[in-house]
Amino acid sequence: MPVYVWKGKNSYGDKRKGKLEAPNKEAAVAHLKKIRITASSVKEKPKDIFENIPMFQPKVTGKDVVIFTRQLSTMIDAGLPLVQALEILGNQQENETFKRVLTQIRIDVEGGTTFADAMKKHPEIFDNLYANMVDAGEIGGILDTILSRLAVFMEKSMTLKKRIKGAMTYPIICLCISIVILGIILVFVVPVFEKMFSDFGAALPTLTQVVVNMSNYVQSNIHYMIGLLVIAIFGVKKYYKTEKGEKKIDALLLKIPVFGDLLLKVSVAKFTRTLGTMLQSGVPILESLNVVARTSGNKVIETAVFRVADAISEGRPIAEPLDETGVFPSMVVQMINVGESVGALDTMLEKIAIFYDEEVDQAVDNLTSMIEPFMMVFLGGMIGGLVVAMYLPIFQMGNVVG
Repeated sequence: MPVYVWKGKNSYGDKRKGKLEAPNKEAAVAHLKKIRITASSVKEKPKDIFENIPMFQPKVTGKDVVIFTRQLSTMIDAGLPLVQALEILGNQQENETFKRVLTQIRIDVEGGTTFADAMKKHPEIFDNLYANMVDAGEIGGILDTILSRLAVFMEKSMTLKKRIKGAMTYPIICLCISIVILGIILVFVVPVFEKMFSDFGAALPTLTQVVVNMSNYVQSNIHYMIGLLVIAIFGVKKYYKTEKGEKKIDALLLKIPVFGDLLLKVSVAKFTRTLGTMLQSGVPILESLNVVARTSGNKVIETAVFRVADAISEGRPIAEPLDETGVFPSMVVQMINVGESVGALDTMLEKIAIFYDEEVDQAVDNLTSMIEPFMMVFLGGMIGGLVVAMYLPIFQMGNVVG
C-alpha cells in the first residue's frame, strides 16, 4: 500500500504534517477530512529502493517495543479502540521498519485476525512471550493491564542485560588492547632492538632471547595465527548452532569459576520473572513453561524447564521435578514449593526474581572489583616484562664499559 506525505491545518488552524498509508490519493484525502485535517498538499512518498533489503533498514530495538507497549496500554486503558490506537502509534513511529510492522498488524486486526496472532507473524520483534501474554490479555479482557506488565518486565530485563554487558565490556576491551600492544611491540619494536643487539655481538640474556624468539615467530607466522583465530571463531559459532554443541558449550559456561555462578543467577532471575509475569497474566502453567524454556537463552536451563513441564503434565507439583533437574538452587526450589502450597506461586516467583536481581547486582560489582586489579597487574606485568627484557642487554653493555 502506498504512503502519502501530507501537509495541512487542523480544526484550530494549526499547521500539521505527516504520513499515512492509503490505497490511493483520494482515500488519503478522505481520511484526512475524517480526522478534521484540511490538506494543502498530499503527495505519494517515493519508494525506498532499499526497502526490501533488511540490512539497509533500521532495526527495531527493545526500547522501541517498550515505548510502544506503554503507549498502547495507556490508550486502551483510556478507552480507545485497538485499531485506532495502532493507527495512531504507527503514524507517529519514526522507525520505518517498526512503522511497517505496526501498519501490517493493524491491517490484519481490521481483517479479523486477533492481535496476538497478528503479532506472531513478526517474531523478530514480538517473541513468543509477548504474543502469548497478549493472547491471555485479549481472552481475559485485561489487555491494558497485560501490556503494562509486559512493559515493566521488558524494562527490568533490559536493565539486567545492560548491567551484564557493562560488566563484561571492561575486561574485553582491556584484553583486546593488551593483545594489540603486545603484537605491535613484537612485530615493530623488538626487531629494532634485535638489530642493535646483534651489532653488539655478545650473547643475549635468557629473558631477552625468549622475547626475540617470540618476535621472530610472530613475524613469520602472524598470517597463519590470524587465519587460525578466524577459523576457530567460525568453527565455535558453527558448532554452537548444532543441538549437541549448544548444550555442551552452555553447560561449560555454567561451570566457569565466577562467571558460571553469575550466569546461573541471571538465568534464575529471568526464569522466575518470566514465569511469574505469565502466571499473573493468566497464561496456563504448561504453556508458560514452554515459552520460558524457549526464551531462557541457555540450553541446559531450557532442557531442565522442558523436563519440569513434562512432569507437571503428568500431574506432579512443580517443585519436585525442578529439584530433580539439579540446575536450580535449593533455596529457589523451597520457595517455589512454599508458593505452590499456599496458592501464591506467581507472587513467590516475583519475590525470587527481585532477590536474584540483587544477587546479580552484587555479583557484577564483585566481578568488576576483582577484574580491575587483575587486568592492571596483567597489563603492567606484560609491558614491564617486555621493557625489562629489552633493556637487560643495555645494562650489561653499561657494566662492560664500566
